[in-house]
Amino acid sequence: MRQPLILTGILFLLLSGCQKHKQTDYTPLDQSGMWASSLDQLKKLNVSDKEIAQLTKLKQSGASDDLCLALLKAARDHQHEFNSADPAIELSRAGYSDQQILAVAQSDQIDMLSGEAVTLKLIGLSNPTVQAIIARRIQGLPTLTSEQIGRLKNTGLSEKQIVALINEGLTPAQAETQIAKREAARNHSNTGFVRVQGRRR
Repeated sequence: MRQPLILTGILFLLLSGCQKHKQTDYTPLDQSGMWASSLDQLKKLNVSDKEIAQLTKLKQSGASDDLCLALLKAARDHQHEFNSADPAIELSRAGYSDQQILAVAQSDQIDMLSGEAVTLKLIGLSNPTVQAIIARRIQGLPTLTSEQIGRLKNTGLSEKQIVALINEGLTPAQAETQIAKREAARNHSNTGFVRVQGRRR
């Protein structure tokens, strides 16, 4: 009777050993310069290897420990792993502050809004205008896309006039109507010609 019991015990130990998760390796983050106190906080959150890789990439780009931890917690608040290092880095390189990046992440739209936010900066809009547009996006309010804003600027509208249109809460269809009218007027104004009169035979 003892032999089957021994075999059962060995089998149980083997199975329990297989079921243990391998220990997460925090070495990459440690080497990237993250403080020991920050690493201790991460260990309490049971971060995955994929999250370690994302956080390491973020840290190596120059992000602070506080931003790394805040972005991780924002993702966890929305019941998913942190996998948005690239969008956060793009926003930072475009001149967005840590607070602005975190605000977008807390809306759980950082992957969707980061490209648009970077484009708004490239168009040449001021920081307050960009912040207002992104805030409207986060709140789900109607606003113009970066492509529509670029087209309006090309028709001669000032930033102040564009902001006024955005604040009117135009739907995408209404915005396209406004843009089409302005583009048509611009194109028509560029087609003027001078009639050259010659001698009749």
